[in-house]
Amino acid sequence: MTGIAAGLNKGFIVTKKPEGPRPAARKGLQGKRPAFVRKVMREVVGFAPYEKRILELLRIGKDKRALKYAKRRLGTHIRAKRKREEMSEALRSTRR
Repeated sequence: MTGIAAGLNKGFIVTKKPEGPRPAARKGLQGKRPAFVRKVMREVVGFAPYEKRILELLRIGKDKRALKYAKRRLGTHIRAKRKREEMSEALRSTRR
């Protein structure tokens, strides 16, 4: 029984208002414009010397060495894994 003055479900009966997602939920997601700018910059500027070396290591099949090198350059394992994946994707796109 609800709508009475005492008990677990006491108080006035209301319908819950649906709430949208919080702004913090989209933190870190890439927008269209920054993605486009980064793509253009990559085309114009190319790769940094350390990225070229990672590409070379991936070309000869030394994935683990590429990861270790990226980790030394970037500082963290997760960043290194992301960079290695990015570089292998770049390698795949140039081979096509």
